[in-house]
Amino acid sequence: MHTIVLATQKGGSGKSTLAIGLALAAKEAGHHVRLIEADQQGTLSRWQIRRGIADLLVETIYGADEIEPRLRSLARHGATLAIIDTAGGVSAATTAAIRHADFCLIPARPCVADIEASAGTLTIARAWKKAFAFVLNQTPIRGQRIANAAEALGNKAARELDQVLARPFIVMRNDHQDALAAGLAVSEFSPFGKSADEIRDLWKWVELRLNGGVAASREVGAAASDVEFPIVLSPEHLPETAPEEAAPQRLQALGEGLTWDAGL
Repeated sequence: MHTIVLATQKGGSGKSTLAIGLALAAKEAGHHVRLIEADQQGTLSRWQIRRGIADLLVETIYGADEIEPRLRSLARHGATLAIIDTAGGVSAATTAAIRHADFCLIPARPCVADIEASAGTLTIARAWKKAFAFVLNQTPIRGQRIANAAEALGNKAARELDQVLARPFIVMRNDHQDALAAGLAVSEFSPFGKSADEIRDLWKWVELRLNGGVAASREVGAAASDVEFPIVLSPEHLPETAPEEAAPQRLQALGEGLTWDAGL
């Protein structure tokens, strides 16, 4: 089983909508997918309530020590992909999720605040020697800002732009928020729209890196057995306030000395 974590310190970067979109795209490609919500804000849980009991299920894991055993259980029961949506900022749960991930996606809008805020997440991913890539999300349809942001991320984060910057960029369109409100993924809400095409292409890009350049067969999830899941389906089960969590010991900043001037 592969595990993808969406993480960044900056809120509002679109982690939850990307997690949902990628999960459905992976399912369409034949994977047996489970979404894990590690963000007490509860965006995925509320999306699940609107969606109802369906084939794409969300479970909540807020404790850092729960993540590894749950991933092991999912793998034993036949899941082929887990996607973890984390909270903004640095927490023990986010650090644990990255530690046990196969791939870390760092969403960033094409603005200097998001690019600067990604430095902390990048440091954790590098500390655990995890493969990572940036996803430029909520981008305008055209403009120099996208090119500047892409150049900043590529030049400062790694030598090879194609390895560190996921393609395609995800353009800001109403489809994403409308799908979220309807309890759908964007490829279900508008299956032939440009937003759906972008999300499917983003999944293909990620899948190739997970599989060392080989796309998985649609048969990979077909024979997966049933998996037990605690699912949040009613408002009374939703988290109200995040409990105080001991801040994790700061990891040695492997990325010290990096500058994040996007020239925007």
